[in-house]
Amino acid sequence: MPTRRIGDRTVSALGLGGMPLSIEGRPDTAQSVATIHAALDAGVTLIDTADAYHRDTREVGHNEELIARALREYGPGADDVLVATKGGHLRPGDGSWTKNGRPEYLKEAAKASAQRLGVEAIGLYQFHRPDPEVPYEDSIGAIRELLDEGVIALAGISNANIEQIETADAILGGRLASVQNQFSPRFRSSEEELRHCAAKSIAFLPWSPLGGIARAGELARDHAAFAEVAAELEVSVYQVTLAWELALAPVVVPIPGASRAASIQDSAQAAHLQLTEDQMNRLSATTSGEK
Repeated sequence: MPTRRIGDRTVSALGLGGMPLSIEGRPDTAQSVATIHAALDAGVTLIDTADAYHRDTREVGHNEELIARALREYGPGADDVLVATKGGHLRPGDGSWTKNGRPEYLKEAAKASAQRLGVEAIGLYQFHRPDPEVPYEDSIGAIRELLDEGVIALAGISNANIEQIETADAILGGRLASVQNQFSPRFRSSEEELRHCAAKSIAFLPWSPLGGIARAGELARDHAAFAEVAAELEVSVYQVTLAWELALAPVVVPIPGASRAASIQDSAQAAHLQLTEDQMNRLSATTSGEK
């Protein structure tokens, strides 16, 4: 698979988003492990997770533990995989999401994530979502401490605007490795952040790059240009979508979620799909109804 850069690490041009394997509607453990192994077989060397990717109250870190297990069972072939996890976003267990950007909490959460992942240093740790109750500078200060102490090898942020990207990079001393924002044909309000990251050579990781778990199946219906190009190339609309995102900038590394081996196997083919200038123009001209 073609590769891209996140900080000083080389990773596959497409990653695997682990969230569908641990939240509501998740598959059983055997299917989840098989999905992760299928991603590795396809050349994926980036897996995205978070301590908040779980379903029930007492299973914080479910997805981290699942990924760690799958990598152990895969064997030596998983040695080069970069596992990116996040902290600062929580699920109390009632289906809601809450935030905690307190520095002391983030440092505790990162160390707990490292333990669940079975690593001395987390490959990439990202502040999951700004907490309006905590100054952003304080939260990022904790990420810098984790980086300086060697608890994490690379630092990133998620759900950030341009001002926050600049603030984080300054506090981290120019060491901001990644920005993970929502981006897809349905949700394109992060295009400015994508361009900003491209100008600064910071990896941009679109989450829900196919429109989200509940909406991915509506891609062809809601975005005719993507369906048309898929028909022209005789590939899935998902491959076209991911190939379009990859072609927007060399810093883009989409992380499509998957709960079946066939899904990530199909997505992985997008890394090899070449779109013409005309096709790119038609796809990029598509407007989104959501911001």
